[in-house]
Order: sequence, then structure tokens, then C-alpha cells
Amino acid sequence: MHTATLSRSVKLFRAFRNEQTDRDTFYRTLAEDSANQVESFTPLSGKVLLDVGGGPGYFSAAFRAKGARYVGLDPDVGELSARGTPGQDMVRASGTNLPVRTGSVDVCYSSNVLEHVSQPHDMLSEMVRVTKPGGTVFLSFTPWLSPWGGHETSPWHYLGGHYAARRFAAKTGAEPKNRFGTSLFAFSFGAALAWARRRDDATLVRAFPRYHPSWASWVAHVPGLREVASWNAVLVLRKNP
Repeated sequence: MHTATLSRSVKLFRAFRNEQTDRDTFYRTLAEDSANQVESFTPLSGKVLLDVGGGPGYFSAAFRAKGARYVGLDPDVGELSARGTPGQDMVRASGTNLPVRTGSVDVCYSSNVLEHVSQPHDMLSEMVRVTKPGGTVFLSFTPWLSPWGGHETSPWHYLGGHYAARRFAAKTGAEPKNRFGTSLFAFSFGAALAWARRRDDATLVRAFPRYHPSWASWVAHVPGLREVASWNAVLVLRKNP
């Protein structure tokens, strides 16, 4: 059973500090925590789980360890092969046009992808579409006004995404991997919540800050504050019958 304790939060934030220098450790830590987190909302054993934006497959082992039948997809060949050969059951495809039959997966999952999509509402709608009635949609993303909203260009994104990218390039001599307006976009926690509440084919089960302890989940319900203090936003929906 997943327990969002303060010690867990400290562990995740410590791992997060090394995301750029030790991606394997960070993503393994995050994957194990995420599998536990998803399992607290729905059983995973024997269930078909689609990971939208699965990249090089960091989450595959963690979900398979829970007994899930894992399938991941990503549109970027570089991401799929970031650890060498693409992982087992990884497919190249777009998150905004999923090559998956309507109502065919038990769990549709996505981690830290939505802020990299120019049409986030299309991806969200596709995730709901492919989920079975009664199934679970679990997605997390970094809101633009989060301290990490600009990713490696943070915190200068608070002065504008294009400015932050130019500053990064001038300082490092290289373009940022996450370029504002091309591979990084401004999407808010509030916009995601508004989308979820408008759906008539899915019900919002819970919204909360991903890395925070349980007692800090109230942050997600305060407009304005949630954009900055959540760091990473989670929405959990149940597909309606």
C-alpha cells in the first residue's frame, strides 16, 4: 500500500536533484514509487497498462513487478533508445493520436509528458478514450509555474520561456533539451482540473501534488498556490460506464 510520508518526499526530492546527472537512479526511484502510487487507486495484477510517453522504459520493470501487462509508447526515437535498444513492448507513436482501440486498456498512465505536448487536451482525451469503462487514468505533469516548470532552464522560466532558453544557451553553449514552444509548453494545474471536471465520460477521483506527503495534498485545491507549490501535479480519473 502506498503511503505518502514526509520521508518518502525527502527521498524523492533528493533523487530529483540528480535527475540531470544520474537519470537511471532518479527514474528507477520514481518508477517504483509511481507503481505503488497507481496501485493505491486500482489493482495492477493481470491488468493491461498503457504508459503514454514511456520513453526508454524506466517504468516497465516497476509495473511488471506488480503483475501488470505493460505497453509503453513514445513518439521520439531518441527517447525510446536512450538506454540502448528500445525496451520490451515499447512502440513508437504519438500521445495525441494513440494507435490503441477505444476502451481496451485497464490503466492509462503518463508521467511528466503532458508539458511536452503542444496539444495537451488532445492527449488527455485520447487517454480517456482508450481506457475501459471502470478503468483508471493516472497522469502527472509539471505545471509551468512550478519551480521546475522550465526544466533545465529553471528558475529563469519565470521571466519567460524564450528568455530562459536563450540564457541557458548563452551560459552553457548548448541548446536546452526542453525548448520552450517546441518541446516544452506552458500548461497549468488549473487548466488540467478544468478539463477533467468538464468530462462526461470520466470522473475525477483525486488531484494532488505528486511528491508531497499526504497531509500537504490540500495544496492542489488552492488556485494560484497549486501552480507554484505542487511542483508536480497528479490527476486520477475513473472512466464512466
